[in-house]
Amino acid sequence: MGEKVELKSAYVDADDVVLDPTKVEDSVIERMPQPTGWRILCLPYRKSRKTKGGIVLTRETVDKESLATLVAYVVKKGPLCYSDKKKYGEHWCQEKQWILISRYAGARFKLEDGAEVRIINDDEVIGTIKHPDDIVSI
Repeated sequence: MGEKVELKSAYVDADDVVLDPTKVEDSVIERMPQPTGWRILCLPYRKSRKTKGGIVLTRETVDKESLATLVAYVVKKGPLCYSDKKKYGEHWCQEKQWILISRYAGARFKLEDGAEVRIINDDEVIGTIKHPDDIVSI
């Protein structure tokens, strides 16, 4: 078996998109919990520690923003997601897609490497977006 890859390696330099989903290797995803029923496993977006104006934010400030984020990346969907066609019509989101969620939505927990993930209900998805920096929290 190869070297153990941690999820935190998917978070890149502050000048880039802080969560780069292309760096989440399959072995990391396989070790993550599989959501049951109509639930979705997602990674909350964590913004850069450095603002556009060059101010470096404290880790505490970044962590607070991550807790209240409206943006997440879909990692896995449970087997019953969007199965009620009368309620949902088509799927609202797909795996490997950026979504908008309610502030503080879902159950939050940390993995062994300290990275936070959330499990939300499928009906907590507000919308989909192309890039997480297109949304500015207020």
